[in-house]
Amino acid sequence: MIHGTAIVDPSAQLGAGVTVGPYAIVGPRVSVGDGCAIGAHAVLERNVRLGVGVRVGAGSIIGGDPQDLKYKGEETWVEVGDATVIREYCTINRGTPATGRTTVGARCFIMTYVHIAHDCVIGNDVILANSIQMAGHVTVDDRAIVSGLTPIHQFVRIGTYAFVGGGSRVNQDVPPYTKAVGNPIRLYGLNSVGLHRAGFSAEARLALKRAYRLLFNSDLTVTQGIARARRELPAVAEVETFLRFIEASQRGVLV
Repeated sequence: MIHGTAIVDPSAQLGAGVTVGPYAIVGPRVSVGDGCAIGAHAVLERNVRLGVGVRVGAGSIIGGDPQDLKYKGEETWVEVGDATVIREYCTINRGTPATGRTTVGARCFIMTYVHIAHDCVIGNDVILANSIQMAGHVTVDDRAIVSGLTPIHQFVRIGTYAFVGGGSRVNQDVPPYTKAVGNPIRLYGLNSVGLHRAGFSAEARLALKRAYRLLFNSDLTVTQGIARARRELPAVAEVETFLRFIEASQRGVLV
């Protein structure tokens, strides 16, 4: 199901039931999984692997060169997981030799005009709203939601189940299970609505609330808060995820 005006490189591999729209380009060393739909004028430039059932909107460009002055033409890739939707006019650049790839997980929803730069790692079930502009080496963990018109600084990490409000300038890490918004951006407590909708237990939500207060609403230092949380709070997996994220932060976490 390839439109007559589309161009498909002989080295490209297309699975069963793939559709390629008018004037789309599928370049060299591109692998397209079963049931994918490539929209009109979309470009899979090179070295792209799409999972099963991926949708690529009109005018999107996936697999372009990384926008990194150090890049010298090395072989790098873009990988997109099953059932991810990429809407119109998005750009996803290949990685650099630093990691070798840019990856987007399964079942993500990437809205119009999103840019995902080189070496970014997007988890599963992530929602990226319109016009998010992402610099290199950004990590967005599973189930995070980032609202529209949001620039994200290089090497920033956004934790699992975090919610970032629209128009925010994200220049530091956003801890998991929290909500953040503003310019300058700041934390506004737990993502309580998201956690409740996702089915987190009352015990886990209460423990996370107490951990958040120790870290961000007390006179304790971060190190003291982490130690006290581990000493006083119940052994809940979500709390440990929260604490480990903060311990591992390279850019520092929002407050």
